[in-house]
Amino acid sequence: MTYSLIANGTLIDGNGRSPLKNAAVLIKENKIVQVGRKADITLPDSDIHHINAAGGFILPGFIDSHVHLMFNEINMMQSMTTPFSYNFYNAISNFRNTVEAGITSVRDAGGTDVGVQKAINDGLVLGPRTQISITVLSITGGHGDSWLPSGMEMELLVSYPGNPSGICDGVAEVRKKVREVLRAGAEVIKVCSTGGVLSPTDHPEFTQFTQEELAVMVQEGAYRRGVKVMAHAQGAEGIKNAVRAGIHSIEHGILLDDEAIELMLEHGTFLVPTLLAPLAVIEIGEAKGTIPEWGLRKARETIEIHSESIARAYKAGVKIAMGTDAGVMPHGTNLRELGLMCSIGMSPMESIVATTKVAAECLGWQDKVGTVEAGKLADLVVTKTDPLANIRSLENVDNVCLVMKDGIVVKNI
Repeated sequence: MTYSLIANGTLIDGNGRSPLKNAAVLIKENKIVQVGRKADITLPDSDIHHINAAGGFILPGFIDSHVHLMFNEINMMQSMTTPFSYNFYNAISNFRNTVEAGITSVRDAGGTDVGVQKAINDGLVLGPRTQISITVLSITGGHGDSWLPSGMEMELLVSYPGNPSGICDGVAEVRKKVREVLRAGAEVIKVCSTGGVLSPTDHPEFTQFTQEELAVMVQEGAYRRGVKVMAHAQGAEGIKNAVRAGIHSIEHGILLDDEAIELMLEHGTFLVPTLLAPLAVIEIGEAKGTIPEWGLRKARETIEIHSESIARAYKAGVKIAMGTDAGVMPHGTNLRELGLMCSIGMSPMESIVATTKVAAECLGWQDKVGTVEAGKLADLVVTKTDPLANIRSLENVDNVCLVMKDGIVVKNI
């Protein structure tokens, strides 16, 4: 049996409890077996690998509930001229950068297939634990349709065996498409119930898919032992359709109204704000000129109301899980989202719980990850800085000095 002991740090366990000084975490192979003050830990009569937290802060591995591991930043012309297979090699750095930022688990919102997931799980490449949606379901002319008035298509996510096209219209097509995506290995179903910022022929306010079509997705997922549905949903009507249909989480929530918030509370729907996404679109567009005009314009139109909507949902008590839309912005910059969450009223502790315990609940992984407790997988990070005193210090990846995933130290500086 292999034991590791992380000690000499302050524990922030992900439950929202007060930090515990002089803490230690005892790990047996890939599971946490004891947590508490170092003086109270019962050490086994065998060799122990001692890991010195050196006065830092011990936290659960962070979870990003909305990423796209297979692309990095938005550059349409570059995407159109890049050989298809190159994208898989290029994504390896996305995986590593995610883990080195302290993100040990992610929910991928489109683009990652079972082969990529298996390569990570088998240790061929270093990457986060993944829950995958395979592809994004969209109506013709919707947020997932890359058709341009020229007749050309500007696809971020090219369809191929193992990652089918997500375009579908009408109840019968929707049912068949969901079954195709589940056959391909989807562990969560991703749908666009509204338009979006980076789609060429629609707008965040546009409602897409009927409530009946959305309900079919939920029904088909339920047949597969409770596979949930996550909805890219930005306009109020599309959000409400999704919630009424039984969709598990609302992604973005840019134009929430009071009725939508009440429905989310009633149904227990999760909200994944991705506050960083429109900000990153604006930053990249202004700095590099690689964002299409329509995307930059829509991001500027929605960025303020987005923050206002999330603030109202937070104050009302909607369950908020951290997600970024990483891929729109560089992977590894994920923890910028925590500072933005605090800017809409959340406390640093609440933002940490949102990216640990609540995010694990959103993924349905609360029995495995999200908190530092006996029986959980040994996904842990140690930070040099106190995130409760300065949440934005986590934006510097060098302040995340140790990352352990599944009991294995994958970063130690």
